[in-house]
Amino acid sequence: MKAQTLGLSLLLTAAPAVQAVPSSELQHVLANVAQYADAATGGLFGTVAKGANAVLDDIEQVVEEKVHQAEGATERWFDRLGREMIKQNGLTYELITHPAFVDHSLRTTDPELCDPSVKQHSGYLDITDGKHLFFWFFESRGNPSTDPLVLWLNGGPGCSSSTGLLFELGPCRISDEGKNTTVNPHAWNNNANIIFLDQPVNVGYSYSSDGSKVNTSPVAGEDVYAFLELFLARYPEYSELPFHLAAESYGGTYAPNIASVIYKRNKELESAVAPTPGVQTIKLSSVVLANGLTNPLIQMASVPDYACEGPYPVYDDPEGPECQALRTKVPTCERLISSCYSFNSRLTCVPAALYCWGQLFGPLQQLGLNMYDVRKKCDKSKDGDLCYREMNWIDTWMNEPKHMEALGVDPSRKFASCNMEVNQDFMLQGDGMHNSALLLPDLINDGVRLLVYAGNADLMCNAIGNERWVEDLEHKFHKEFVATKSKSWVADTTGRVAGEVRAAGKGAGSVTFVQVYEAGHMVPFDQPEHALDMFERWTSNEAFF
Repeated sequence: MKAQTLGLSLLLTAAPAVQAVPSSELQHVLANVAQYADAATGGLFGTVAKGANAVLDDIEQVVEEKVHQAEGATERWFDRLGREMIKQNGLTYELITHPAFVDHSLRTTDPELCDPSVKQHSGYLDITDGKHLFFWFFESRGNPSTDPLVLWLNGGPGCSSSTGLLFELGPCRISDEGKNTTVNPHAWNNNANIIFLDQPVNVGYSYSSDGSKVNTSPVAGEDVYAFLELFLARYPEYSELPFHLAAESYGGTYAPNIASVIYKRNKELESAVAPTPGVQTIKLSSVVLANGLTNPLIQMASVPDYACEGPYPVYDDPEGPECQALRTKVPTCERLISSCYSFNSRLTCVPAALYCWGQLFGPLQQLGLNMYDVRKKCDKSKDGDLCYREMNWIDTWMNEPKHMEALGVDPSRKFASCNMEVNQDFMLQGDGMHNSALLLPDLINDGVRLLVYAGNADLMCNAIGNERWVEDLEHKFHKEFVATKSKSWVADTTGRVAGEVRAAGKGAGSVTFVQVYEAGHMVPFDQPEHALDMFERWTSNEAFF
């Protein structure tokens, strides 16, 4: 509650003999004040109008909170199996708490959507500061007791992981303009247990009950770690499995931060004199970054190279005026990002984000191309802002009340594949201009494997820039990686050359870069068979050649 509202409440209720003025009457009176005093007018009348409007906003907020609290009133009980149950907004969940995470709890239910043939769990991580993160878990179609556990995150920032679920690699795919789904034979849960998590707060089905926001990746990382601990406490059958953290696009910034938190917490548990009851050591096996933004200093500088000389050049003449104009923007962009790296502040990082995105990508956005797959045109009036009509289909399916109820989501909520307010909040913190790659060497040197892959038709987070930052990264496999040359990878399922691979280390590699042919930003959408071949080789540590 804002200070003005609190002060007003104290004034109206300070004397026991005085009855508080009803909120409806206050709204009526103040609305009349605002009507006759123009907020644009200077002096006293302008101040009165502005004050009236401000208090009206406060009253509306309090009324909305009261209504929401009444609607969200909960019942709790224990069922015959001894599980604590909770009923909220007419929906019933199992409630999981943890003595080591007193500010967090988990609400779960068991849907049968998308692919009813596999066990599923969905629900929310509830955090006492008003954040509620939605998850949807699918057990492996193969051998759940030995197949790895995977957490998948989409990026944005602000985009729901339901994009990955329904559009790329989940057990079903969106169809019929959002009216139905079809079974995905190339789903990554063919041989893996997969969690799709909507994070940070206010993304997808995730929401804030008190206006809380998250606008930096390090803070988001702490919430994800707490979620994993509570999930594994409730479902211990997955706690001993190898864990792979996979993230796409802006997930290239999220995932190193999350992996770093997991790694540090694991080290704290290992060095503790006495174990913390119920806290798991998460078996972090690898980090997978898909067409990600991880080291912007290197990746932003690669934009003219990709646009002018990449596998699908967007300009005919690499030495023409358009390419020359793009290249002239790179030195200033690099200087601004270097300043962000050095000073790590909003004042240095936000200008870098605004300049580099605006000056390097602005001209390219005028070409009518799908920036996520430059082989395709984009008509935003038909294809939407992100150039994929299926995004609207996902919104249609996810906003269907019967689907929401089955997933444990209040049907009064509104789902959107991407929340541009969250995107702006991160942008205005300069979060995406930090070098998240620096968080990875300690993990790699201690046995956590790294896979970076990129579709070769993506302009936004292109393969050239991704390969360059992986080659630049210092770790114990660095010399070996730099010495390797790209080799063709032939997919077992199709017998075709699916892409090219550079790897250092044994098996599929300890540090590996894969360029996937004929694929854009969302590789499993464009090349589902080849993406699955790559993923299964990686999780089983089977060599690519």
